[in-house]
Amino acid sequence: MSELVQIEQIARVKQGRYTAPSELSEKPTGDANVPVWGANGILGYTQNATYEEAQPLVTCRGNGCGLVQWSGGRSHVSNNAMAIVLKDACPASSKYLYYSLFASKFDDVTTGSAQPQITMGHLNKKEIFWHSDASERNSIAHILGALDDKIELNQKMNETLEDIAKAIFKSWFVDFDPVRAKAEGRPTGLPAEISDLFPDAFEDSEIGEIPAGWEIRSGSDIYSHQKGLSYKGEFLSDSPVDIPMLNLGSFAGNGGYREEKLKFYRGDFKDRHCINEGDLLLANTDLTQDRLIIGSPILVPNAPSGHRFYLHTHHTTKITPRDKSGVSSIFLYFTFLQSSFRERVSGFATGTTVLALPKDTFDALQLIIPSLSARVKFEEIVTPILARRTLIATENGVLRELRDTLLPKLISGELRIPDAEKFLEEAGI
Repeated sequence: MSELVQIEQIARVKQGRYTAPSELSEKPTGDANVPVWGANGILGYTQNATYEEAQPLVTCRGNGCGLVQWSGGRSHVSNNAMAIVLKDACPASSKYLYYSLFASKFDDVTTGSAQPQITMGHLNKKEIFWHSDASERNSIAHILGALDDKIELNQKMNETLEDIAKAIFKSWFVDFDPVRAKAEGRPTGLPAEISDLFPDAFEDSEIGEIPAGWEIRSGSDIYSHQKGLSYKGEFLSDSPVDIPMLNLGSFAGNGGYREEKLKFYRGDFKDRHCINEGDLLLANTDLTQDRLIIGSPILVPNAPSGHRFYLHTHHTTKITPRDKSGVSSIFLYFTFLQSSFRERVSGFATGTTVLALPKDTFDALQLIIPSLSARVKFEEIVTPILARRTLIATENGVLRELRDTLLPKLISGELRIPDAEKFLEEAGI
């Protein structure tokens, strides 16, 4: 049996603690291997865990206010999120609590427009569905967990595919490994037809040493840029019948796409606010001071079933390569993914509460443009990788749709557990 209870009846809401960026390592190390969870995922890693067990987390400030995350194990929680800790700790019940929170909407406890936030007091009073029978909670957590495990496996596969493409880009176009090897008389380790695409010397430029024959060009020469729709909140929707709209919540920290934060819109818009699969989108705003979202790129995925395009909000900017530039969205996407580039972009950001990129930032950026032949070869290599990633993302979309269909019905008690198990069996999970 499922009933509505206030969160404070079953759990303790605990505010996260601020951790300075200087105290974090970008990747886990021997000592600093505890993930620090922020508003939109992992900020970095530290030595000290706030929680030894996995906990459901609710983003309480900034871009993804109301986003529900699962820490997955030992963790430290930043001040932009809150942990919801069961009074009677049980791993399976904690995962059930996560799903009950995930099935909830937090608009009724969110305040502020420029800087959305959820207070502990409001979250404590938030009502969620709760099954009183522990065995039912465990079964529901197991069913939904099986779907999430498959989704996570696919996500890791996609991350691996993108890491391969990023590593090639960084080696060729950031670290200049083939050029350095040839300049020093060493083998490049690449097939001859690829090695021949790179020069064997460097030359000085206004931003430092670059491979001979390559160019430094300003953003205004390479692409145009267009901010998205300044939308009205009253026309936002959760219904997939309305037009899908990419927003700040669609950006994962340090690059990547978050499908679960897609919004829908039923208000007016113009053609310039529409974007299509393969278009390049950048986050021009960050509602926190973490600087994880600002400057992040995504390549627009295929539109949800029944739709031909997306809208995008004014917190995002569409980057369109100029025909005469000869530069593609794929090349620019991997350029913008590089941490060195992201650091440069975030340096332009202004604002004490909300960070924003001035419009002229995009025109002023200077980019290293390799030879056309090297860029074409890179895209020949990574295009199949991106195509494979798209197929996996499509499969994940189907799995998420199944999960999101089952989740509210299971949590509310509308769907019986045996019936849900049949759905999983038919899906081959």
